[in-house]
Amino acid sequence: MSSSKFDIIVYGATGFTGQLVAEYLAAQYKADANLKWAMAGRSKDKLAAVRDAIGAPADTALIVADGGDPASLQAMVAQARTIISTVGPYQLYGSDLVAACAASGTDYLDLCGEPLWMRKMIDAHEAAAKSSGARILFSCGFDSIPFELGVYFVQQAARKEFGAPVARVKGRVRDMKGTFSGGTAASARATFAAVAKDLSLVSMVQDPFVLTPGFDGPKQPRGNKPVVDEDLGQWTAPFVMASINTRNVHRSNMLMNFSYGQDFVYDEMVLTGPGEQGEANAKKVVAAVNAERMGASGGPKPGEGPSKEERENGMYDLLFVAIAPDGKQVRAAVKGDRDPGYGSTSKMIAECAICLLRDTPDVPAGIWTPGAAMGDKLIKRLVDHAGLTFEVEK
Repeated sequence: MSSSKFDIIVYGATGFTGQLVAEYLAAQYKADANLKWAMAGRSKDKLAAVRDAIGAPADTALIVADGGDPASLQAMVAQARTIISTVGPYQLYGSDLVAACAASGTDYLDLCGEPLWMRKMIDAHEAAAKSSGARILFSCGFDSIPFELGVYFVQQAARKEFGAPVARVKGRVRDMKGTFSGGTAASARATFAAVAKDLSLVSMVQDPFVLTPGFDGPKQPRGNKPVVDEDLGQWTAPFVMASINTRNVHRSNMLMNFSYGQDFVYDEMVLTGPGEQGEANAKKVVAAVNAERMGASGGPKPGEGPSKEERENGMYDLLFVAIAPDGKQVRAAVKGDRDPGYGSTSKMIAECAICLLRDTPDVPAGIWTPGAAMGDKLIKRLVDHAGLTFEVEK
């Protein structure tokens, strides 16, 4: 939208994660006179306080917009080439903004980990987005960029090693330090509440191909209990974010014209070690996951989060294993230098927006996954600016 005043508007900039995104843009692109960005939220006074607290320029534009006021959202969208939304749970607060962006041709990025809402938005707005020129990208944070791009990266390595992509990839969490965001936990609770009210949604929640309308692929591993991974010689436990990440990986495959094949199988688990100790560790992970689902954990609430020191001391180490039909493997690691839920996520979504604006202007309109839309260019930007590494392991 050439007439737009701003390249990027950070919507939800007074929230915990939104403030981190705005702070990153203010610091990383301080000397970039060509990037025009603004902060948006419900209260101009709170926006001004955040602007001053993060050291953004005093002339950084502040825009009042409220998810409960569609007219204010439309007015905000009309001023932007790109909206970054950190206001979740998106199924409660995000629908009108996606509709406004899809109708107006404004690009949209969020941190959504809510597959039922995402499918609803795809069904409702993909045609409008393609018509208007909008590029809509969900899940631009820890869910699900390191996983979606991890599969993409290891499949590239498989092509070099085997001459073709493989039909089986495993995603494994080797190590992680830091918390998931309060918004992620709130989104999970909102999804559980929605399903409890409408039991017909249960089958959609359990469907690995809920984000690939018109395509139903092969049976996938459930990943819902501790098992020994024979390929890796370790016990594994369920990974709480697999229910969104696996869906995005399958959608990415579909959007890339099934470059992994239509028989592609993918799952995610947490590696807990070999032997009896590995089994005991796996059972501890299951107990922690069940506590989280029951809301028993003392994790952050939406708008809360870890200290700067905790974010900077966080990390994650993810392993992706591509397995050829003859059993040969290619392995790749994706690592991040901040806690996953806040420090790394805020950098990832900001760089996604910059990549979409500057590096991949030719991405067609529609509803995308970040990896399928931007691929190698996004990997390069995340490595150069956002503290991620992608490496093939011998």
